[in-house]
Amino acid sequence: MLSFRYGNCHQLLLMSKHSFNYLALGDSYTIGEGVALFESFPCQVVQLLRKKGLTIHAPEIVAKTGWTTFELADQLLHMSLAPHYDFVTLAIGVNNQYRNLLPADYRSDFEFLIRKALHFTTEQSSRVIVLSIPDWGHTPFAHGRNRRKISEEIDLFNELNHEITSRYRCQYLDVTTPLRNFGIDESPVVADKLHPSAKAYTTWALEVADVISREAR
Repeated sequence: MLSFRYGNCHQLLLMSKHSFNYLALGDSYTIGEGVALFESFPCQVVQLLRKKGLTIHAPEIVAKTGWTTFELADQLLHMSLAPHYDFVTLAIGVNNQYRNLLPADYRSDFEFLIRKALHFTTEQSSRVIVLSIPDWGHTPFAHGRNRRKISEEIDLFNELNHEITSRYRCQYLDVTTPLRNFGIDESPVVADKLHPSAKAYTTWALEVADVISREAR
């Protein structure tokens, strides 16, 4: 950090010679189903950080619509990724709930994914950022379904991922509550009436970018 003083003004100029890289792990919420790639939250994170003067590569995204924790973990075992990433985000679990898979299996798989993320960041837990599972029961897509049951199950899965995230001292962002605060008919979703809009992803990106900018100093 270089500090310059001009008269009564004190200006801080942050200069980083390091070029950061970022790995985004997840499912449809990570790839931004229904929005352009540049509107997905990982890509918005990078744009926000660049505007702050941080040098960061485009995100490497390992995610697919419909993936469960097991499918993400299995994919990671068969991919050739970089040995190290400065930051990793993890957003996974909605499809475990949607397919009525066992919470116990989710716990086991999620812990594996956390440990994998920590390995990528050379055990820098503050650089692993977990996003909670959005509650799709609060979207128009859930019309005619048992919304209360969906929300209760999402809460259970989020309790599990939050507990594991805390135990490993990683960062945790609650993106569930803000979306629940919208009325169902006003829920910020795309044409499928399920996945978040680009504007909703912006709120996620702002939170992730704030974490990364703090940790990158």
